[in-house]
Amino acid sequence: MILLEKLKEAATSVIPVMALVWLVHFTAAPLGDDMGRFLAGGALLILGLAVFLLGAEIGVVPVGSRAGSALTSRRNLPLLLGAGFVIGFFITVAEPDVHVLAQQVTAVDPGISPLVLVGMIAVGVGIFVAVALGRIVFQVSLRLLLLVFYGLIFACAAFTAPAFLGVAFDAGGATTGPMTVPFIMALGVGVAAVRGGDGRDDSFGLIGLASIGPILSILLLGMMHQGAGGAAPAPAGEEAPGLVAHFLALVPDTAAEVGMALAPLVGLFAAFRIFLLRRMTRMRMVRVVMGLIYTFLGLVCFFVGVKGGFIPAGSSLGRIIAVTHPAWLLVGTGVALGALAVLAEPAVWVLTAQVEEVSGGSIRSRVILVTLCIGVASAVGLAMFRVAGGHSLWYFLIPGYALALGLTFVCPPMFTAIAFDSGGVASGPMASTFILAFTLGASGGLGGNPITDAFGVIALIAMTPLIAIQALGILYGRAARRQGRKAPAHADGEGA
Repeated sequence: MILLEKLKEAATSVIPVMALVWLVHFTAAPLGDDMGRFLAGGALLILGLAVFLLGAEIGVVPVGSRAGSALTSRRNLPLLLGAGFVIGFFITVAEPDVHVLAQQVTAVDPGISPLVLVGMIAVGVGIFVAVALGRIVFQVSLRLLLLVFYGLIFACAAFTAPAFLGVAFDAGGATTGPMTVPFIMALGVGVAAVRGGDGRDDSFGLIGLASIGPILSILLLGMMHQGAGGAAPAPAGEEAPGLVAHFLALVPDTAAEVGMALAPLVGLFAAFRIFLLRRMTRMRMVRVVMGLIYTFLGLVCFFVGVKGGFIPAGSSLGRIIAVTHPAWLLVGTGVALGALAVLAEPAVWVLTAQVEEVSGGSIRSRVILVTLCIGVASAVGLAMFRVAGGHSLWYFLIPGYALALGLTFVCPPMFTAIAFDSGGVASGPMASTFILAFTLGASGGLGGNPITDAFGVIALIAMTPLIAIQALGILYGRAARRQGRKAPAHADGEGA
């Protein structure tokens, strides 16, 4: 049964992090009542993510794939790019990771509106989905676009409000979640198929380009508006309600928020049905409707679990470790969380399997997975080091992205595209929920300003795979050239 498969997939994503928190709870940082809520929230998160993924698979992704094929078959470039923007915008509005990020930003800085954040992020994704599709059509070098747009990003970052710097780079990672990734990839595959040719390099790079849009849009927002700034709110002193009442109280507002987020997506699908998918059978239409219903129910369950259990427990855990233990334990816990988080991300397993399939098995998924694990573990460890020492995010972003962009000149193009896609998929639900909450709690416990000190952890998670995967690509390219003396045809296939 599909739902059981999705439950297994979601449990694989969440249970490793829950097990680590359980261990830390009994050894270094007792969470008290937050532990019970964390476990209940984890169960809701698993159920919600499974139902959401089921709805996306039977209702959302098939429509995206069919719409992409219908658009590209008309060979109308303005229509394709315009539809790419609209699709990118509405899919991002429905992306759960984006809303979780916006809510956590507003929790520490009420001067930043969550609706404005979500809207600007969605605009950025829409624009760069259109750019990514145009790149495939016109065969523009991915390296050239990355250099140009990241140069523009750092130029804007120099003039934006400090409160928006970490949020902007975090937005680039949080955007590419379980809703956005499959939809964008479906569109890209359709365009590449119509263009023809080998298309191996075109199979990757769309997620990396789509991640640029939110960074630029939030940086531009920061140039026009400054948030109130401030520290994380202190824990409430009032008596906590019972476990069931605690979660039930979150359902009405959460359902209203999810309904507002999905309403534009429903309108988009209705437009597709009228203008692009007129031949869709009644049975397929019923599946789409059921998929949207599952998506709604899954998102409500997901957000209730996140708000009621994961975020409070993550914040408490980070605060307790930061206040009562030495900095090395905070950094070590971050490294362990990073390693488990990337292994638990469903999108990471999807990407690594796609890499192995597209490369004909010459690039093993396990090698990519281990490389990503090392990169993300290092990223969360660096984030904890930054929080403990109060270091500026600039000290990490500037050399990190300079190295990542410099490696594009010596790395095989396919690995560059895989690397920039990996940065997006590695920063999924676990990064946007528990790890960010853990970082915010640590920053608040140490007396820092979370809006400037804590935000940026997702940015580091999205940045380190760019370096790690390209370094792997360079080693892979050298090995292929050495083997090429004996098997030139095999080497040529790998180095394409």
